Amino acid sequence: MTSPAPAEPRAKRRDKPQDEPRPARTLRAGPLALALTAALVLALTAAVSLGSVDVPPGEVWTVVARRLTGHAAEPGTRDLIVWQLRVPRALLAAVVGAGLGLVGTAVQALVRNPLADPYLLGISSGASLGAVAAIVLGTTLGLRLSFGGSLGLTVSLAAFVGALAAFSLVWLMARRGGGFSPLRLVLAGIGIAQFLGGLTSYLVLQTRDEQQTRGVLFWLMGSLGGAVWAQLALPALVVAVGLALLQARARGLNAMLMGDETAAGLGVDVARLRREVFVVTSVLTGVLVAVSGAIGFVGLMVPHVCRLLVGADHRRLLPLSALTGALLLVVVDTVARTALDGQELPIGVVTAVLGAPTLLYLLDRRLERS
Repeated sequence: MTSPAPAEPRAKRRDKPQDEPRPARTLRAGPLALALTAALVLALTAAVSLGSVDVPPGEVWTVVARRLTGHAAEPGTRDLIVWQLRVPRALLAAVVGAGLGLVGTAVQALVRNPLADPYLLGISSGASLGAVAAIVLGTTLGLRLSFGGSLGLTVSLAAFVGALAAFSLVWLMARRGGGFSPLRLVLAGIGIAQFLGGLTSYLVLQTRDEQQTRGVLFWLMGSLGGAVWAQLALPALVVAVGLALLQARARGLNAMLMGDETAAGLGVDVARLRREVFVVTSVLTGVLVAVSGAIGFVGLMVPHVCRLLVGADHRRLLPLSALTGALLLVVVDTVARTALDGQELPIGVVTAVLGAPTLLYLLDRRLERS
């Protein structure tokens, strides 16, 4: 009696571990960018149209078209409201949002931590301290320094120095002992942010003008209320150059997500790339804080949303983060300006309402995975 023939071997397959995430389906970047651009145009139109005095969208575009084509302004208050007050504010919101989206994306790649954000890591607090120090010292010395005035470049430079110093200090503390701990990075950032915030509050209280003190305190919570056309040139230029510089380093940022050793094995000069990204993000944060104050959580939320939509490739992620950040902040600023009759909310209050639950959700997910 012969023994039964052995069963034929099944086709080889590689079983995935149960905890290995499945690749998510992503959207095509081109159509998504067009959709975001269209949504941004609609949001800008709504931002200029809505307010204490509503202006029909058709009239908004009529005023804008007349101004852009060099025609004389029509007499009346609506032309003044649209062109001098609301258009620069809406455009500044888009520029600041785009910059915050870029900074958040770059910082999260730099430190390989999805919880990183210029606000949480103390970068915005350092920039705020530098800007407020320039304002207070300028007032003490009799100089007419303002966040958007003729000497706004001085405030931006001071904010950049503060941002770079804070970022460097947080990074050194996270690398203490020769290793790198994402949790230590976040905790160091929160601690340094609180310390710098205390120094900033002390400087604000040293101002002699009570009206300026109230204005600075409101600005520290995020505000675009003083937006004028003169403010737009510098942040718009810095955001455009920052996008170009980060986009040119997108492949290096992709490699850094896999670790310094792997990135170096792929030919990336990790130390040089890190220095360059340090400087670019600090310049962006400093200039943005100088014109809008410290607006938190935008740099945390935007990269996560974009990664869910298009994946982690920074060649697509960076420009889409800029578009998404611009759209988000234009909407948030419109809500902050129109939600309460006769009273404007600080932008930071609205972004905190949106961002704090997002942070808690991300922390919960990381704890579950660990």
